[in-house]
Amino acid sequence: MEAAVAPHWKWPTTSSIANTTSSISASGISSSASKISTSSSASKTSTSSPVSNNSASSSASKTTGSSASTTNTSASAAKTSASSSTTTLTPNGKKAGIAGLDSLSWMKDHLGWAYDWTPSPDVGSGPVAVSMLWGDGKSSDALDAPRFTEFEALSAAPAYILAFEEPDCSSAGSSNIPDEATGASVWESVIAPWQAKGSLLGSPSMCKQADESWLAPFEADITTPWDFTAVHINKVDMTGVNLDLDHYWNTYGKPIWVTEFACVDDTIWAPCTNQTEIDAYINDIVTLFESDDRVYAYAYSDGEGLGTAWPTVINGALSASGQTYLDAISIYG
Repeated sequence: MEAAVAPHWKWPTTSSIANTTSSISASGISSSASKISTSSSASKTSTSSPVSNNSASSSASKTTGSSASTTNTSASAAKTSASSSTTTLTPNGKKAGIAGLDSLSWMKDHLGWAYDWTPSPDVGSGPVAVSMLWGDGKSSDALDAPRFTEFEALSAAPAYILAFEEPDCSSAGSSNIPDEATGASVWESVIAPWQAKGSLLGSPSMCKQADESWLAPFEADITTPWDFTAVHINKVDMTGVNLDLDHYWNTYGKPIWVTEFACVDDTIWAPCTNQTEIDAYINDIVTLFESDDRVYAYAYSDGEGLGTAWPTVINGALSASGQTYLDAISIYG
């Protein structure tokens, strides 16, 4: 298995970052760059007021799909409490990213960020390399312990850190931390200290999407809140996508990073196979994410278990799906 592509079976259910500074900014979100001011001594994020994300593509929230949700774009009162730095929540001012680096050489000029489920992804120049602590180092996955050791050896503060990969599932590609209290302990001892050094922290990402029940008790057990909620979305239409976004926004009230998305019928775990359907899905979801002010970043997933038509690279060449994603994100940067 290549390090850049994590095994990723799911649970079938219904160019510049702003320089960090040691001083605390009194302002909330900068309307020109989606910046967020965070205080290490502040309490958890207010869930009653959304955080505005003024992307270059939209000054107002829009949605795609028959049951599209309405996004509140007047949210200057919302605050995220976390690190003692001022860093943009949209890396390089570009929401688009990739999970897995297979297509990096084709996509890099249009990406704000990229990651490969490891602590130190090698993305070269251009996109921001986003660090990840994949698991607690104790699962049966052969890469879990080495990744944990590598994360503990980090010396410089990453701009962004993603926490555990789908700890709420035991299937291959999930970090399988069934006891959320264990996850909370690792968060506080291994991940949380980076917040004071300037890193922005992403929550653990849930395998069960809107059906998850792991994250709320985890949140209750930690004393260092995350800065943004990491979300995985595997759906076939924008109605389902919006339902997932609504769940995480209404439940946790924090800026959203969609750290993996794919075209999948998650009720039976059936990846999309029709290229026309896939192309329409990619175009629709990019448009939705770019115009939805709740979403600060999103990444096309190149994980495993997503079918033969979805990967961005096939036989060493950019695939039809990869080209569609590249064309879609090129509109925005």
